[in-house]
Amino acid sequence: METSNSVPPIDEESTENRGSMWDLDQKLDQPMEEEAGRLKNMYREKKFSSLLVFRLAFQSLGVVYGDLGTSPLYVFYNTFPNGIKESEDVIGALSLIIYSLTLIPLIKYVFVVLRANDNGQGGTFALYSLLCRHAKVNTIPNQHRTDEQLTTYSRHIFHEKSFAAKTKRWLEATALRRNLLLILVLVGTCMVIGDGILTPAISVLSAVGGIKVDHPKMSGDVVIVVSAVILVGLFSMQHYGTDRVGWLFAPIVLLWFLLIGGIGAFNIWKYDSSVLRAFSPVYIYRYFKRGGWRTLGGIMLSITGTEALFADLAHFPVSAVQLAFTMLVFPCLLLAYTGQAAYIIKNQDHVIDAFYRSIPQSIYWPVFIIATGAAIVASQATISATFSIIKQALALGCFPRVKVVHTSKKFLGQIYIPDINWILMLMCIAVTAGFRNQSQIGNAYGTAVVTVMLVTTFLMILVMLLVWRSHWVLVVIFTVLSLIVECTYFSAVLFKIDQGGWVPLVIAVVFFIIMYVWHYGTVKRYEVELHSKVSMAWILGLGPSLGLVRVPGIGLVYTELASGVPHIFSHFITNLPAIHSVVIFVCVKYLPVYTVPQEERFLVKRIGPKEFHMFRCVARYGYKDLHKKDDDFEKKLFENLFLFVRLESMMEGCSDSDEYSLYGQQTVRSGDSQLTENRNMISLNVDSTMTSSGDDGIIPAQASALIAASSFFSSAGQASHQSELDEMEYLKSCRDAGVVHILGNTIVRARRDSKFLKKISIDYVYAFLKRVCRENSVIFHVPHESLLNVGQIFYV
Repeated sequence: METSNSVPPIDEESTENRGSMWDLDQKLDQPMEEEAGRLKNMYREKKFSSLLVFRLAFQSLGVVYGDLGTSPLYVFYNTFPNGIKESEDVIGALSLIIYSLTLIPLIKYVFVVLRANDNGQGGTFALYSLLCRHAKVNTIPNQHRTDEQLTTYSRHIFHEKSFAAKTKRWLEATALRRNLLLILVLVGTCMVIGDGILTPAISVLSAVGGIKVDHPKMSGDVVIVVSAVILVGLFSMQHYGTDRVGWLFAPIVLLWFLLIGGIGAFNIWKYDSSVLRAFSPVYIYRYFKRGGWRTLGGIMLSITGTEALFADLAHFPVSAVQLAFTMLVFPCLLLAYTGQAAYIIKNQDHVIDAFYRSIPQSIYWPVFIIATGAAIVASQATISATFSIIKQALALGCFPRVKVVHTSKKFLGQIYIPDINWILMLMCIAVTAGFRNQSQIGNAYGTAVVTVMLVTTFLMILVMLLVWRSHWVLVVIFTVLSLIVECTYFSAVLFKIDQGGWVPLVIAVVFFIIMYVWHYGTVKRYEVELHSKVSMAWILGLGPSLGLVRVPGIGLVYTELASGVPHIFSHFITNLPAIHSVVIFVCVKYLPVYTVPQEERFLVKRIGPKEFHMFRCVARYGYKDLHKKDDDFEKKLFENLFLFVRLESMMEGCSDSDEYSLYGQQTVRSGDSQLTENRNMISLNVDSTMTSSGDDGIIPAQASALIAASSFFSSAGQASHQSELDEMEYLKSCRDAGVVHILGNTIVRARRDSKFLKKISIDYVYAFLKRVCRENSVIFHVPHESLLNVGQIFYV
């Protein structure tokens, strides 16, 4: 059932305030604010014991630090691919490595950027979510002030004349700036996906290539085949989840760091302890004077994995990640690089295989086996980061719908995305087999890593200004130090574009087109639904029967709109002779928060007079939350609906004046018509004994709105009580008669006079993505026997 409509373009800013039909009068708002405040006081972040922090720090080694830890396998080879001219060059390169590790991973990320997490969530989209809560930069205007009452919706209020307020106004001033911010976030996300392809390729290839040190006559094809087999095995293990993989890999990485640290210390003692003078930054200056700038692309590989450190933060608390880095990872890396430099100074011809040749012969094979295992772990770090950031992008409307599997009951941040997993595997094997050379893969890798770091720096500037409200001097210091290092590296990798650096750019362009076009199509679809929603005056004019035969049952009408009646409903009732006795408009929307507690997930209100039996239910999710199976979703929806009816009846029963009716009615604007809509919207607190996000989440409040309301309204009138019982029985009988899920399938097409680029984006790219991505019925776990699709075409 499809029809077509042409919808004129609308200004996004003009639609942002159309959610006013959700507003309550000031006096009715007051008790809700008190309830929200009570909930906020009862919810608190769970404190981790010292023993648990150490345990999680150990486990984080197997997920977060593999990439950083395996960099010594290939850094010096990629720095000096054509050999070493002077031994002082090794000292200068080592000095650069030492201070790069200190400034970027240690100071910038571990002690600054990790603090900018969104309640434990990391990555570019976590920073974007923070900004969306502190400024109106979200390009899908489906949020409302009621969302800000969530216990997890933390934000700051600015003084009107503060620098933060000025920054906020500047950012919100034009749609162009909001779009540029979104583009910046998408670029960073695409480069993280590129990391997820390139890291396994270079890590595994570098580790397996070490076997040629002991067997120099071995063919390079054998190394490629062995690497491909290991990669297939790695990606095939992902469905077991980060928790199990972390416990499996953590001992390997711990042993790896102890080994490289110990071998480094041994080489410093055995070959040349004078390399310790590289801790003086003077040698960096001398190195640049001798033309060392050209080798920066290789040196930058020493800090790869830092971006995965932040993106993987969802899996572990900040304190555990900081503890593991400062106490183990950082000192062992310094010893490893310094020891390699000491060996290379005495054996300059061995720079290509410096790591393996610097290993004492007696422990060569054990180290080779552990190095291969560590390379697999390094790949795990970026794969986990890719899954996390795609889940965030999916929730915020910037990625096509794909299947997301939560692999841990304790930690909802630990996920697995099958479709993305196999795509990454195929592209990773293609890169490994195509280049066959870790030097070119290293150039590609460096381009992706430094781009992600630059994006993080720009987003952190806004976070420091808007969220932290830091003094401008601190912001300038952070910006200058970060950009000096990162822009220097970026200028060097630009000259490696033709030597493999083009690979992440191609990958990023492909994923950027997919993500931006999907987001653009999503925004256009929301705008046409918002513009064409049905006037309540028209609904009321149809009468309680809606001009149709009301058959027993409940119809759940899914819509993108959090307010108003969607146009798809008018299309439905004008083309069919019957409608269900009870109609519930269900809006499932994601908010820029990491999670929405179960007790605050549903908002229920009545539409029109009681005899219409029409309701609205808004189900709110954070980007970390998981849709439960349909039975569980339905159960909670009806629990909240029944509770709403009881609370509404109690409030009516205690009202003995016209005061409540004035509060319960509010004149609002829908389209161009003035109308009156019932305003009995109640945010419910049910199932309060259920844990919302597992052991790593929030401790639930032990309270019940129904008990409190029952005691408060115990003197309610008998008439309202009888009315409540009658409606409850009616709703239950309709539910028993059957529930039908009515999914609106809004199809957007470009108008004939649209620009060529818009036609390509909407009619071909977006249409193709909608066909290949998962259907809404699958996302909501709707059984086919109770599914009804209603389609309509709009031209934008």
